[in-house]
Amino acid sequence: MTKIEPHPLTMDGKDVTNLRGDSISQERYYDSNFMKQEWEHLWTKIWHIAGREQQLQEAGDYIVHDFMHESVIIIRQRDGSVRGFYNACGHRAARLVWENSSQDSFFCPYHGWQWGLDGVLEACPDQDDFPQGDPVGKATLVEVRVDTWAGLIWYTMDDEAPDLMKYLEPTPELYKGHQFDKAVRVHWIRVELDANWKFWSDNFNESYHTRTVHPQVPPIIDQDHFTSRYEMFPMGHNRIVQMGRPSLRDRLPEGQPHPFDEQLRAWDLDPDSYPDFETKAMQGWLDLKAAKRKLWKEKGFLHYENLSDEDLTESPFGVLFPNVAIAPGADSFLVWRWEPHPTDPEKCFFDQWTMAYPVEGMEAFVNRTALNTMELKEAELDFRVYGDGSSVQDLSDQVVFQDWQLTQGQRTGWHSRGYQEPYFAAQETRVHRFHEVLNDYLSGNPPGRE
Repeated sequence: MTKIEPHPLTMDGKDVTNLRGDSISQERYYDSNFMKQEWEHLWTKIWHIAGREQQLQEAGDYIVHDFMHESVIIIRQRDGSVRGFYNACGHRAARLVWENSSQDSFFCPYHGWQWGLDGVLEACPDQDDFPQGDPVGKATLVEVRVDTWAGLIWYTMDDEAPDLMKYLEPTPELYKGHQFDKAVRVHWIRVELDANWKFWSDNFNESYHTRTVHPQVPPIIDQDHFTSRYEMFPMGHNRIVQMGRPSLRDRLPEGQPHPFDEQLRAWDLDPDSYPDFETKAMQGWLDLKAAKRKLWKEKGFLHYENLSDEDLTESPFGVLFPNVAIAPGADSFLVWRWEPHPTDPEKCFFDQWTMAYPVEGMEAFVNRTALNTMELKEAELDFRVYGDGSSVQDLSDQVVFQDWQLTQGQRTGWHSRGYQEPYFAAQETRVHRFHEVLNDYLSGNPPGRE
């Protein structure tokens, strides 16, 4: 196998010498003053995901993204471009729209000011009654910067923020072979949880918990720290790349059907042809790469065309600072987004988007880390309040359900006098790095600013 050369910007994600050693106080998980600092110095400075390009098919289609103290409208223009504006009338601040929809203009419900898709005022009552001059054609909504990557629409409230491609660096280059814009969002759930948003940043920046919390994962993804590749990048993003094969130290009971066998059969490989489990795990993994490389077109997996051997089988998991995670597999593209509650530092909102690539002749998609089958069509939003967990029991086959179950205990633990500072393993270096970059934002020194 060809040795993978790391991207030039890569820092070793297990090397603690890449850290300053900042203290991580308990208060950042529940203190309202800390939450206020995050709003002023973090959330107003980063790039946010508003939604997907697919949601804006025609001119006038728009997405409303409510985030803490702001609401933003992302609108498809008549020339095909996408622009974004604060969701506030330029006359007396009334909110213009509440939900995603489509319309030719935006009508203020308070005084009847009508705004065009381009944010310019088209009409208003009593145009002759303004001492400073007729506002029509002159007044404009306040614009936010908008850009796209991976079929996702991003915006920032900060005029001085780096361009999106710089902000995401080097993520777009790492996944340049993927056709993210062709994926179908087959599942979309948003859950309100009783935990600070940073639970998810911490959780997704390490896989140390996987063996305990997600025992169904190691049989199909080798998450051993000594076989995985840990990466950190200057803009604050982190990544782990794990091998798409069974772990040799996490074995299913003898005689139990192994999910890796089904992966092999799907690509015309006989799992019974290997003399023992070790050979099946290691050689079968290499054979799977070769089979995918040989048969992708024949089997209709046309999105494989530009994928590398690593892309075809491995399981990368990246955390885009501060609140987005992506897992671009060969057959699915998963996105997670977690956002703070607007007023309560001990609540957050968690989104999971499961996106599958259409394959000729395939009518349904089966997520390899869940048992449920999903139709290959765009899913509607499914919003839940976790509460005691009863509202999400039907999703118990989802890996993320097991993480949801941890949030309440984590919330109480952050308040405990028994908890002072984290005692990190080397494989948790990315967690520590996340908090150091957060500290940089709060001190007014975010990365990528000249």
